[in-house]
Amino acid sequence: MESLARAVPTGRPPSIRFLGGVGTVTGSKFLLSTAASTVLIDCGLFQGHKELRLRNRAELPFPVESLDAVVVTHAHIDHLGYLPALTRAGLRAPVHMTPGSQALAAVVLPDAGRLQEEDAEHANRVGSSRHHPAQPLFTEEDALRSLESIVASPFGVPVQVADDVTVTFRRSGHILGSSWVLIEVAGFGAIAVSGDLGRAHHPLLLPPEPLTLVDTVLVESTYGDRLHDLDDSAQLLADAVTRTAARGGSVVIPSFAVDRTEVLLMNLRRLMRTGAIPQLPVFVDSPMALDALHAYRRAIAERWPEIRPEAVATDDPFDTGQLRECRTVEESKAIAKLRYPSIIISASGMATGGRVLHHLIDHLPDSRDTVILPGFQVAGTRGWQLATGARQVKIFGEYIDVRAEIVSLEGFSVHADQAELLAWLGTAPSPPRTCFVVHGEPSASAGLAEAIHERLRWRAIVPRVDELVLLGRRPMNREGVSP
Repeated sequence: MESLARAVPTGRPPSIRFLGGVGTVTGSKFLLSTAASTVLIDCGLFQGHKELRLRNRAELPFPVESLDAVVVTHAHIDHLGYLPALTRAGLRAPVHMTPGSQALAAVVLPDAGRLQEEDAEHANRVGSSRHHPAQPLFTEEDALRSLESIVASPFGVPVQVADDVTVTFRRSGHILGSSWVLIEVAGFGAIAVSGDLGRAHHPLLLPPEPLTLVDTVLVESTYGDRLHDLDDSAQLLADAVTRTAARGGSVVIPSFAVDRTEVLLMNLRRLMRTGAIPQLPVFVDSPMALDALHAYRRAIAERWPEIRPEAVATDDPFDTGQLRECRTVEESKAIAKLRYPSIIISASGMATGGRVLHHLIDHLPDSRDTVILPGFQVAGTRGWQLATGARQVKIFGEYIDVRAEIVSLEGFSVHADQAELLAWLGTAPSPPRTCFVVHGEPSASAGLAEAIHERLRWRAIVPRVDELVLLGRRPMNREGVSP
């Protein structure tokens, strides 16, 4: 489809500056500069090790007022979470995303603002910060104001976001509303930014749409050097729940509020209905997760275009039969008084904050209990510490002994693995001029880049932090056509 953006007569090529999401799986930010426009693609928060988190507080390397647009691939914090900070810094440009991402942004951003304020308040109360007083990176009010900048566009519809830039969102199958983005620069060519790619067999979402003809690709590499375990993660989940209940313990699942909670509930529902696990109360203790659950229920009921037709059912696909939705602090605290086996699903997914920390304090020291980690854990997070065998973890300034069983279930990840990433790249009608491998730990990015070079015979580059690259076209043959 012809770009809506007007051609700008200049010989200056566009460039991309890699401000985040390189050398790490967090903080995705890519600054596209053209002859006439400046567009920020994703605006994620850094998570994990302290040196990464400190980058959230660093001065921006560009004036916020210079932005003509922000384009967001999906509503996970590592791709969206810096938006309130941009708003606080004076962002006036529109923020483009899909309707599904807009619905989830309204859930995750205010919650992130509240957590920022609560963390600062706690640090000031107990004196655990070097800064006096500790200040939140942004507030709930900043987050609510940032929502006013959002412009939602459906999949497949080209939208002119700047004078010479047109964006089309394509389905990526990662979470509700997630997209890979086709970016057309007038007078130049096209760029594809993968965001996070989902898997072909997501129980709710349709798989990623294939690539179109582009000059440049930015592809994520979260699992770029790995293949997902072929073991049946649902069976491993069933084994862990059954084992824990038999010894009179409870299961705590630090879960991403968006999508992972929904997938877990669907699996627990099926396992209980088939008798694979005992009938246990399931507590979803996260207002954000419950709001996200409402968004998924709405998407199913209204048959949004990314929802699998077979997922549309007459009853609630997330109701295990003993689902308890905990919104208030009092309901959350009441869980700690339980003296019978149960399953507690609570945010955050890498145990970096939220109500799950209180449940970990209660259950980590008990050898009868189990903590299940259902997905990728960023290096430096508490989830990563638990997954790598830590015997103590620090929570609220104090060390908590780890005696509970720890089970990692990366098979529940909704990130494509190396084979799935290569399969998606292989849908391109012809090779791009350059494929930049981003959003991965160094070994994962390097592994995917090597696989792209060996199997697809493409030029694959792992960019450096803050690197600026000029974007060129695919080479033309003698007839003036890209091969």
